[in-house]
Amino acid sequence: MWGALTAAAAALLLALPLGCASVPAAPPPASPTGQADPAGVPGATQTQAPGLSIGDRAQSAMESALLGAIIGSYAGPLGSAAGAATMLVYGAVTGSVPFQGGAMGSPRGGGYPGGGGGGGVDAQREAELDAEIEAENARQDSLEKQIEAELKRQEALLHQIDQDDAIRQADEAGSHASEKELSKRVDPRAAPEAPKPRDLPISIFDEEHRTIPKGAWGNHKPLKVMVRSLDADRDGAPEEIRYFDEKTGVILRREEDRDYDGSIDSWSHYESGILSRIELDNSGDGRPDEWQTYGRDGRMVRREVDRDADGRRDAFYLYQDGDLVEERHDGNGDGQIDRVVHYVDRHLEHTEEDTKGDGRMDTWTYFQVAGGKEVIDRVERDTTGDGRPDTFETYEQLAGRTTLKERQEDKNGDGEIDIRSIYENGKLKQREIRDPALLPL
Repeated sequence: MWGALTAAAAALLLALPLGCASVPAAPPPASPTGQADPAGVPGATQTQAPGLSIGDRAQSAMESALLGAIIGSYAGPLGSAAGAATMLVYGAVTGSVPFQGGAMGSPRGGGYPGGGGGGGVDAQREAELDAEIEAENARQDSLEKQIEAELKRQEALLHQIDQDDAIRQADEAGSHASEKELSKRVDPRAAPEAPKPRDLPISIFDEEHRTIPKGAWGNHKPLKVMVRSLDADRDGAPEEIRYFDEKTGVILRREEDRDYDGSIDSWSHYESGILSRIELDNSGDGRPDEWQTYGRDGRMVRREVDRDADGRRDAFYLYQDGDLVEERHDGNGDGQIDRVVHYVDRHLEHTEEDTKGDGRMDTWTYFQVAGGKEVIDRVERDTTGDGRPDTFETYEQLAGRTTLKERQEDKNGDGEIDIRSIYENGKLKQREIRDPALLPL
C-alpha cells in the first residue's frame, strides 16, 4: 500500500513542474530599435525566469523543497523525501514557489525580483506623510502671517483712535493745544467733559488677577482686582491697562501709554465707576505734571499743571457750573502766585498781578467787551507797596485801539485823589492838582 501511494505522489509531483514548464512564456521585451530580443525565440517555451540572481533561485528552491516535503509527508517518509527533491528542482529552475499566486514564472510569486512588494508600499506611505507634513507647515506659516497682519492692523487702528482722542481731548481740555489752535476750535473757558475709555472688545485684552497692596493707590486695605492689559504691538509694554474690582466688576483705575514709547503717561482714577481725576505726564520723565479733577456730572472742576517740570505746580484752573472762573499762575517759578485771572460768564473780568516779584499783588486790570472783543477798561496800581491801589487809569477804544483816557493818583496815601490827568487821543490835555503841596510837578 505504501508503495502505491508513493508512486502516485511521485507521479503527481512530477506532473506539476512539467505542466508549469509548458505554459507559454511572456513575449520578450522589445529592443530600443523595435526588434525582438535576440535572446528570445518566438514560440519557444520558457523554462526559467529571466533576470534572477543565484540568491533568488536558491531562496525559491529552499522554500519549494520545504513545501514539497510537507505535501509528500502524507505518503510517508519516502513521499516526503520525493516531494522535497522534486520541489527543490522546480524552485531552482523557475525561481518561483508553487501555490503562492502571481503569474507563473514571476519570482517567488511576488512579481518583483528578490521578494514581495511591501517596500514600495512603505515608500509611498512615507512620501504621502512627508507631503502632509509640508502642507501643515505651509498652513501654519500662512496663519502666522495672517495673525501678524491683523496685529499690525489693530496697532494702526489704535494709533488712529488715539490720534482722534488726542484731538478731542485737546478740544475739550486744551492741555495739548496752543491758544491759537484752541481759539479756532472750542471755547477754552467751558469746563471740559471727562474723557471716556475707548469702546474696545474685551477679547483683545489679556486678563490676570492681582492684589494691590495697602497704600499703593492711597487705599486703606489691599484690593483684589481684575487687570485687563492691551499690548497691541506685542512689544511687552501695554498701551493700556484697566483695573476692575474683582467682586463688583466696577472700574477702579486706567493707565495709558499715549505716545507709545513703552512708558505709562496717563493715570485715571475712578470713584464708584465714575472718573474723578486724571494724572498726566506730558514731559516724558515718568512723573505726573498735570492733574485734572472731575465732578460727579462728568465735567472738569480743577486743573493743575507743572509747566516747567520742576516738580512744583505753577498753573491752576478752577471751574464752577461748567465755566472757567479763575486761573492762578506762578510765572517766575518761585513758588508764589504772581498772576490771577478772573472770569464771569466765560468773559475775562479782571486780573491781579505781582509785577515786582515781592509776593504782593500790585496791579489790577479790568476788562469789558467792546465790538465782540475783550478790551482793557481800567487799571489800578499800587506804587507804594502797601497793598492798596493808589493809581487809577481809565481807557477807551479809538479806531480799534486802546487809548488812555484819564489817570487819577493818590500821592500821599490818604485815600483821596490828589492829581487828575485828562487825555485826548492818548495825549495829555488837562491836569488837575487838588493838593497844593504837590506843586510844582
